[in-house]
Amino acid sequence: MSGVSVEPVVRDGFSLSVDGGPAEGAIRVRFSGTADLETTASLAAFLTRLHDEVIRTAARTVVFDFTALEFMNSSCFKCFVTWIAGLDKPARASLSIRFLSNAGHVWQRRSLDALHRFAHDLVTVEP
Repeated sequence: MSGVSVEPVVRDGFSLSVDGGPAEGAIRVRFSGTADLETTASLAAFLTRLHDEVIRTAARTVVFDFTALEFMNSSCFKCFVTWIAGLDKPARASLSIRFLSNAGHVWQRRSLDALHRFAHDLVTVEP
């Protein structure tokens, strides 16, 4: 697997960046700040680019690190639902999606549990 090439997203009060782990077969996406209505389009576009990289690099795991994320609105969570729902069977069979959460944010527990229930075969949530 070669290096991951997805541009970070930096907006006022929100950022996300990618750490590619070529040797480990994992891609880690770190979130910080607040993901609100202003960031929805950027997140949707990012997930599309990330998907292309997952396929190109044959990544086995995508880790979304929410530990520094203060808040994410429902429109942004819908971006994840759309991305996960759009995964084809080969991708679903070979990919693991992990969310690292911040136990201090109750909203993460509820929202990430909903994503896990939506795609329990793909999504795991870790405190």
